[in-house]
Amino acid sequence: MYAIVETETTGLRGEDNRITEICILVHDGESVVKEFSSLINPEVSIKYRVSRRNGISNDKVNNAPKFYELAKEIVELTQDCIFISHHVNFNFNGIKNELASLGGEYKRKKISTLRLSRKLIPGQQSYSLRAMCNHLGINVVHVQTAKDKAEATVGLLEKLWAMDTDGVFNFMLGPKSGQAGVPPQWPRSVVTSLPNVTGVYYFKNAQGKIIYVGKAKDIKQRVLSHLYSKAHKEMRLCFETAHIDYTHTGSELVALLLESDEIKKHLPKFNRAQKRIGYRYGIGARMDKNGITNLFYDRLGNIKSPLACFYNQGECKAFLEELCETYGLCPRFCSLQHISGACFHFHIKKCHGICRDLETVEAYNKRVENALMPTADDNNTYIIKTAGRKANEKSVIVVENGVYKGYGYILGKKVFGSFTEYNKYIIPMDDNNDVQKILRRYLRAGNGEPILIDYHQDVTSLP
Repeated sequence: MYAIVETETTGLRGEDNRITEICILVHDGESVVKEFSSLINPEVSIKYRVSRRNGISNDKVNNAPKFYELAKEIVELTQDCIFISHHVNFNFNGIKNELASLGGEYKRKKISTLRLSRKLIPGQQSYSLRAMCNHLGINVVHVQTAKDKAEATVGLLEKLWAMDTDGVFNFMLGPKSGQAGVPPQWPRSVVTSLPNVTGVYYFKNAQGKIIYVGKAKDIKQRVLSHLYSKAHKEMRLCFETAHIDYTHTGSELVALLLESDEIKKHLPKFNRAQKRIGYRYGIGARMDKNGITNLFYDRLGNIKSPLACFYNQGECKAFLEELCETYGLCPRFCSLQHISGACFHFHIKKCHGICRDLETVEAYNKRVENALMPTADDNNTYIIKTAGRKANEKSVIVVENGVYKGYGYILGKKVFGSFTEYNKYIIPMDDNNDVQKILRRYLRAGNGEPILIDYHQDVTSLP
């Protein structure tokens, strides 16, 4: 059952803001089955501006019943009902405070049709009760008295129910309103069975298709954060989810790498980042007629030996801009400023002056070479060891000649005589730009996880 409740008040502050009118329409999901409406003597003066707005004056309420005389009926009418109003907190708290002044408590599950409207009909300029009724074609002549508002809210609620094909209304009740927030298609044990471990989790729909892949240091808490989020995307994700799987990785680095691989493999509906598979653009280098090394970006098909690969021109520009900032390169010779004469960086003293013939070609080309060295250094062979899934285990990430080969697990004290022996223990994975970014970022930051890097040249002394 549903209690659609609207009130009018004195418009005063604090304890003096008392109810002057109340209307309760009890709805069984199909129609209004009970109705209660009454003026209330607030026992304090009504503000003039409020009286002009709703037409309730001090004279009108002088002979009306006081709240305590109606309290029992109000409590009983809304008993076992979901409390619904357009501005639900205003109306609910008004009744709650009145009952509290009499020494009583008032607890009800509640929903705001304003909030429900925002979820189901996004992008409106106004979500006022009148605006929403007009938008949905609900005939409303006056929205002035509590009864007017309650009847308009009923009409709006019925329209919203008809639009709610995803169960948003039930989900919005949530655990804070006294009802489980787990969407109806989720099994009861779907969250309670999840572990508090590091790994990758998978949201699947009723057909078993993966619709979202995520990684977490604590899988259970991360899944709950999706559940309690009020963002529209998160709501849709939860409503389409029928099952959740997970893979315990132990290491956050392994979780990041596995998440990236799974997103590219399954292309989940709700994952936006890392869906891209193929590179489209690259960075190249050529020497102009003056012997100056010029860096440029273009489609991969137009570059014979790309120095770095990216998905779009924006990433190429960002990479070149970083080189200019870090190594003092000239934007004019990095395809970033198409001008003649001095570049902008020269005027702000970030360019050494190659564009004004104030720096030798040899000195500039040497700095370009230094700027590109980190890219060349990616062609290393090494192994990263970090946390495993249990105490006596290590996870290993294998990179050979700069190419990510995969990850696996070994016993913590196991000793290898050669680098190639690690290949027996890893799950082969595809290398791509996202993986390389993850590896570089993680090796710089570490995220507080203990990391041991064993380089190829030191393999004979591996522990």
